[in-house]
Amino acid sequence: MADPLRAGAPETQPLRLANVTKRFGTHTAVEDVSLDLRSGEFLCLLGPSGCGKSTLLRLIAGFETPTSGSIGLDGRDLAGLPPHRRPVNMMFQSYALFPHMSVARNIAYGLKGLGLSRAATAERVEGLLRLVRLDGFADRRPDRLSGGQRQRVALARALAREPRVLLLDEPLGALDRSLREETQAELRALQRRLATSFVVVTHDPSEAMTMADRIGVMDRGRLMQVGAAAELYERPANRFVAGLLGDVNLIEGRLGADAAGPTRTVETGLGPIRASAGAALGPGDAVVVALRPERIRLADESGEGLAGRVIEVTFLGDRIRRLIRMEDGTVLRASGPGGGPDWPVGADVRLGFAPASAVVLPA
Repeated sequence: MADPLRAGAPETQPLRLANVTKRFGTHTAVEDVSLDLRSGEFLCLLGPSGCGKSTLLRLIAGFETPTSGSIGLDGRDLAGLPPHRRPVNMMFQSYALFPHMSVARNIAYGLKGLGLSRAATAERVEGLLRLVRLDGFADRRPDRLSGGQRQRVALARALAREPRVLLLDEPLGALDRSLREETQAELRALQRRLATSFVVVTHDPSEAMTMADRIGVMDRGRLMQVGAAAELYERPANRFVAGLLGDVNLIEGRLGADAAGPTRTVETGLGPIRASAGAALGPGDAVVVALRPERIRLADESGEGLAGRVIEVTFLGDRIRRLIRMEDGTVLRASGPGGGPDWPVGADVRLGFAPASAVVLPA
């Protein structure tokens, strides 16, 4: 039997935000956000609480109205269109299931207003139950389900109307860690099967990096950077993005006067170091060098590199992290797999790294 959720789905690019701003009185929750969502894409909006990511989701869904800017879907401006008339659906963090309804009735509730016959509704619900692996649960009520099962019921209900774009606000936030990791893989596999565009809000960088085709990092209402996880991790646009997506050393300095090129000299308290720098930065500019701990190589004190002393060693299972105090007092973090050379507390070491592994960012 053909998948009832895939029939007739258009292939055009679904969503475009152009200079969207949302103010609540004097507070600006979303500021000048422009973003294109690709057809069939899994996009995560990532950022701390209060950064505007959930407000942006509500603007797309139609629960809030932009102060300025536009939101378009399949080339159509959505201004003035109420939520129930938009070909999008939103799954809330609380799941918002009806406790007095069975699983089947909760899912069928999302089909109201479509004019489907009772038989067509039953067929759609049955297909959705199979899709989210809840066969045999149709007659249960939400209080007889686990957290992961309730999450899947809410997801099935959100998918019932075959939305062009599915919006999910912290969909895994109520799950414990092991179940959350399992559900991440399930959600990603489901999205790939349906080829429906997903926009997911999360504050968890590892969750975003695990699931998303692209990540949009938000801070204080602004969209800082959009790109694939590897791009944001290896080439962050600023120190906020660098710090949000994993552990990072930030070394302050000023850009040297050497000619522009793929790598530049940065004068720091550790001495001159070579790192990758963008063309927008000029000699003398205050900068920070972002250097991931796993990119640092350690050698004994007779080797080449920056001199330092190990002051702390932490075993983390799959890797060992070391804190190293440099000659100017700066403390850097270095990490690597276990089983290598033993650099205990008190060992004098040299730190080296490839210039391409360090990124120069505006201070």
